[in-house]
Amino acid sequence: MKIERRPATVLLPIPAVLVSVAGGVQGNFLTVAWAGVACSSPPLLSVAVRPSRYSHELLDAERSFVVNIADAGQVEQVDVAGTTSGRGRDKFADLGLTALPASKVSAPLIAECPINVECVVRHQLALGTHDLYIGEVVAVHYDDELLDGRGRLKIDALHPIAFVEREYWSLGERLGTYGGLAKARQEGKKG
Repeated sequence: MKIERRPATVLLPIPAVLVSVAGGVQGNFLTVAWAGVACSSPPLLSVAVRPSRYSHELLDAERSFVVNIADAGQVEQVDVAGTTSGRGRDKFADLGLTALPASKVSAPLIAECPINVECVVRHQLALGTHDLYIGEVVAVHYDDELLDGRGRLKIDALHPIAFVEREYWSLGERLGTYGGLAKARQEGKKG
């Protein structure tokens, strides 16, 4: 039996990322759970930010941002960054994080995050409680221990944070590969 409930944003899980923006002495950052891939070519990411947030003001001024993928060990910093404002304070210092210059945009990288994705805002849509920023990916940075000898991402070395129903979760178990499960099913039908 299915139970119908009121319309809500129940796409699960969603990433909890730190989005950094330029402005102030060394920039600011906030936690965003409304983030995702918008297009593969050109590579586009989307982040949704409430207009009342200080980072929204900085995004409007600078038109670039960095999506910093935090590790599960940084969940407390991710939570605090999402529940406090950077207006009039230095969140980097408060949370013991380091701002690094990005290679292509004015927004800083967060050094302690294992993956940093630099984006230039290409579109902005006012949607209601949030504005959606769609950024073109112009550079990606990985901590070297996340890459194998061939430069491929070692998935088991990455522990991103997922947000589900107001709770933080970590991912971990590999269930299959894209296309591999369909191929195995087809091969099973042949035999």
